[in-house]
Amino acid sequence: MRQQRTFNNKMGFGKLCTGTLMSLCLVWGLTAHAQHSAEPVPAGSEEASAAASATDAGGAGAEPEKWNAKFQATYVWQRKPSFSAPYSGEKSLLPGRERSYSFTTTASLGYRPWAGGEVYLDLEGAQGIPLSGLAGLGGFTNGELAKTSGAKLKLYRARAFLRQTWSQGGEQEAVESEARQLAGMVDKRRTVLTVGNLAVIDLFDNNRYSHDPRTQFMNWSLMAQGAFDYAADARGYSWGAVLEWFHDDWEVRFGRFIQPKEPNGQPLDYRIFKHYGDQLEVAHAHTLAGQPGKLRALVFRNHAVMTRYGDALSLAAQTGAVPDLNAARYGARSKQGFGINLEQALSDDVGLFARGSWADGKTEIYAFTEIDRSLSAGLLIQGRKWGRANDTLGIGVARNFLSSSHRQYLAEGGVGAFIGDGRLNYKPENILEMFYSVAISKQSSISFDWQHIRNPAYNADRGPVNALAVRLHTEF
Repeated sequence: MRQQRTFNNKMGFGKLCTGTLMSLCLVWGLTAHAQHSAEPVPAGSEEASAAASATDAGGAGAEPEKWNAKFQATYVWQRKPSFSAPYSGEKSLLPGRERSYSFTTTASLGYRPWAGGEVYLDLEGAQGIPLSGLAGLGGFTNGELAKTSGAKLKLYRARAFLRQTWSQGGEQEAVESEARQLAGMVDKRRTVLTVGNLAVIDLFDNNRYSHDPRTQFMNWSLMAQGAFDYAADARGYSWGAVLEWFHDDWEVRFGRFIQPKEPNGQPLDYRIFKHYGDQLEVAHAHTLAGQPGKLRALVFRNHAVMTRYGDALSLAAQTGAVPDLNAARYGARSKQGFGINLEQALSDDVGLFARGSWADGKTEIYAFTEIDRSLSAGLLIQGRKWGRANDTLGIGVARNFLSSSHRQYLAEGGVGAFIGDGRLNYKPENILEMFYSVAISKQSSISFDWQHIRNPAYNADRGPVNALAVRLHTEF
């Protein structure tokens, strides 16, 4: 499981350690005024136009970056007031007041051993205490908590992969120096193979305005397609390969990754031809009313030892017991789904995102969260109009759904990986998230976040829930 419910809620020592480390990181970020920011330039911005002009003026002769080293640290403090709940179950969000925190730090190293070849290594540390042991919601309130593992800081390798690019001509475009990206010029027509240890959503379901919980929206329903049950271990990483084809404004990518040995578990099953997650994505860049945008369409198929809700319900009817996914896990099953992903600049300072995703909902959630269908949309607004060009205001909404068999399973007392109140008065889970990010420097920011969740875990008998958060982030 991504998290256990037996966390130590005495957070004093962990908060002291992470708070001290974060303070040092922020001070470092304030003084480390690098020549190039690690953050991508907003679509349609003056900076993007200037970069494009520089490329047209002769950027093709720029020397490619041989290596880079990037660092990030993110601390999130979150508080949930009490809310109304006439009953609670094994996997319910607790109705009393709670506090939560997460801390992650990542060192990213990149090296170009030969022309077209790139090697990357990410070393990461994480710790944190989730709300209610990371249970009781479809759309969890902090995307960083998938990586945390308790009140003690744990260090691990997050990524280690090779990327090989074969150029096929056409115009060239500049890419910036970022984590897991070396600066240089690339052909707009190229083929790219990525192999190794990474996260599926490093390459799939990207969105300029809603993808990174360290700097953008934090809710799981907003940072990715909610129903995209992508292959990953409990921290969100896997092993696999992705082949990409770029042709001017078109992109096509296909990837296969290994699954965990058990639902939402940490150990991975390396039998990539037996248990796997496949995904295919097609993307097209466009210009609308003079502003850039991109539309992505994704399909996925998982094959692993998963339980069908119908099988668990049938077994329970025969035995008179409460339906149990573990009791009905008979063998390998397949799960399919698809999603649509839009990003669109509305002006130099305003960007729109929208996602819709659907999974068949017949089998249990295996590696992401308990969402079978999801709709989300929102705006990201830069603060230029009020004299704070590097500040960001975000407003996003999500509406999550369950399949009919998933609903029945929960209504009869079953529990899933993350939800299970003992009974269910079903309604879609509705989420509103608003945040304001204050730029301290080019490298550092502090964000204030509010989330309002109606029908938590799809149960109209519980909630609404409010979550307040403060996020500190630095990178260089």
